[in-house]
Amino acid sequence: MKTFYDREFLQDKYAVKICDHGHKRILSSFITHYHLENSLVLEVRCGRGAFQDLVPRYVGVDLSETVARYLHKPFFCASATALPFQDNSFDAIWSIHVLEHVPNPEQALLEMRRVLKPNGLLFLSPAWYCRPWAAKGYAVRPYSDFDLKGKAVKAFIPLRNSLIFRASYVIPRRVGRLILACLGAKQAGLRYKELSPNFEIFWTEDSDAVNSIDPFDVISWFSLRGDQCLNKNTLIRKVFVRTGHLLFRINK
Repeated sequence: MKTFYDREFLQDKYAVKICDHGHKRILSSFITHYHLENSLVLEVRCGRGAFQDLVPRYVGVDLSETVARYLHKPFFCASATALPFQDNSFDAIWSIHVLEHVPNPEQALLEMRRVLKPNGLLFLSPAWYCRPWAAKGYAVRPYSDFDLKGKAVKAFIPLRNSLIFRASYVIPRRVGRLILACLGAKQAGLRYKELSPNFEIFWTEDSDAVNSIDPFDVISWFSLRGDQCLNKNTLIRKVFVRTGHLLFRINK
């Protein structure tokens, strides 16, 4: 994995530049709304440091050593599952398109909670529900590349990607988990689906994803620890959450 990212960050195709990155506006609003202009902020898996100048007191962490050449703010080469900081170090953390690339996402969340100060803010924006067919490039490769089974997988992608199809199993599953929770059942840990990533050819977005996560399960995971999801704060919004970022206030 580390070899893959060291290689990809030396090229232009893997990470978009800040002028094209839709999260710049969202993060700027986040910083302004919560008065983080002078706060100490950590970015977990910072890539090329596209957001390093949004706040003066910025620290970046990434698994890839090659990104260090792009940062002029403090940088640490480390895994998201073993952050090299003391407990209660940061006022806020943001992590963009990262969690789906971490083999143990629950450990990454535990580490982020650990290094955040009490009442700290966590801005999470992974690629939710990464597709299992991305690793082999089914969506972008021609039918001639595949055998009969592969052709069938490619043909059914539009159906499997449709909102109605996905909602038909996602919503009942979420409601079922809420019912179990009301009956006293405890969630053992963060639920996620392991994927087989492609670290040889980057066919398309999230070809390198190692897991697929439902944002509802992340909200539930934090809620069980007493944390507050600030932007999905009603039952309806939690059950019908789809894409986009989640914002948490950490209570510890």
